[in-house]
Amino acid sequence: MPRRLIIAITGASGAILGVRLLEYLRLQPDIETHLLVSSAGWQTVVTELDRSRAEVEALADHVHPVKDIGASIASGSFATEGMVVAPCSMRTLAAIAMGLSDNLISRAADVVLKERRRLVLLTRETPLNLAHLRNMTAVTEMGGIICPPVPAFYQRPADLATMIDHMVGRVLDLFNIEQGLNPPWDPPARRGQPRQGEENP
Repeated sequence: MPRRLIIAITGASGAILGVRLLEYLRLQPDIETHLLVSSAGWQTVVTELDRSRAEVEALADHVHPVKDIGASIASGSFATEGMVVAPCSMRTLAAIAMGLSDNLISRAADVVLKERRRLVLLTRETPLNLAHLRNMTAVTEMGGIICPPVPAFYQRPADLATMIDHMVGRVLDLFNIEQGLNPPWDPPARRGQPRQGEENP
């Protein structure tokens, strides 16, 4: 049985994060992706990426209408590795934090939490107000992971694509999915030197 992963794209800026995640997982034969995109998410995809709906949907193994609360992923009996919301708007964060389940995105997230599976939210907003922070705390207390897409400048990224791949690689690491997008950190002062317990060749 393939490892199933739910990917949701909401209306916050950063649609490329979810799309790049889908692009990478498309190449992994043991991963089955289930895509959800909110209406605002589709608007962001068009605005930021100039990609059609058909192009994005073609990257996923299964696409679910966001209003279909009777979909397979709305049930805990449908086994998945968990869910990633990339990017996650503050509206979606609030719905998940309060357990609203008012659409398939928040319902699927609710199922992931109740079944004690991994929920990762790439929250996108700045600055943050108290409501945002309290909602992040609530999701964390329920077992979710708040993973803001913060660039790693210590990697000295050459371009935006490198920064995006680094963030996507961090998400894949959280699900123990092997990835070559984000190499392990190797401090500049130690590069080319043997690691502790090793000898020079």
